[in-house]
Amino acid sequence: MSSPSIHPTTHHQLNKRTSFTQSVRNSLTMAYRGLLKIRRTPEQLFDVTFQPIIFTLMFTYIFGGAISGNVENYLPVIIPGILVQTVITTSIVTGVQLREDMDKGVFDRFKSLPIARIAPLAGALLADTIRYTIATVLTFTMGYIMGYQPDGGLGYVALSGLLVILCSWAISWIFAFFGVIARTASSVQGISMIILFPLTFLSNAFVPVKTMPGWLQWFVNMNPISHLVTAVRDLCNSGTFGWDLTISLIGAAVIVLIFAPLTVRSYMRQT
Repeated sequence: MSSPSIHPTTHHQLNKRTSFTQSVRNSLTMAYRGLLKIRRTPEQLFDVTFQPIIFTLMFTYIFGGAISGNVENYLPVIIPGILVQTVITTSIVTGVQLREDMDKGVFDRFKSLPIARIAPLAGALLADTIRYTIATVLTFTMGYIMGYQPDGGLGYVALSGLLVILCSWAISWIFAFFGVIARTASSVQGISMIILFPLTFLSNAFVPVKTMPGWLQWFVNMNPISHLVTAVRDLCNSGTFGWDLTISLIGAAVIVLIFAPLTVRSYMRQT
């Protein structure tokens, strides 16, 4: 008696499901490699440990009195802004380290392995979410120490942290793309800072938009960083979900859909 045949469509779906499962498994394996790398070289965490502390103290005490009258009134404004600015800036390191690993020939070895093409890149980016988490926790911790009392409660604070980590992971695909196509690690950092520096400082992260010139307000209101900062403030300070949260999530999804395949394609073309 002959065994029943598998329909071609069903067979194709099984192959796609198997391929997706293998990609996830390979990416998690590469992420674990990234965690081991951090454990062996803990100095990689210096920027995400000292930067949140220094920036929070510096910006709060410099701008607090001038903008809000005192530090206490400025904390609900600056802590979400510092959080977004610090974590997103940290994502630049993803592209820099990727370029350094490629220069050392590490990723050339991965190409010869029977693993999903996206795994080495996705794994490296997943491992860097640990860095984002550390920066997020330290920023909120400094805020609490300085007197920040978010009315949204701990649950919404945690949601805002997850939102920033997710968006930073999405943005890191852009810097990963720069890491693949650039010639040196220093050029990756230079290009990334040229793009990210004006986006973070020409936003509503540090000062109210209404205090800016009219022509600049238009850019700040359109700036995706401003939408993310507003979404974090809504969650932390009032426990509400606004349109800015939706825009931030849609923007993150669009970035991944564009830059993830673009980065993988460029990576595979490297000799």
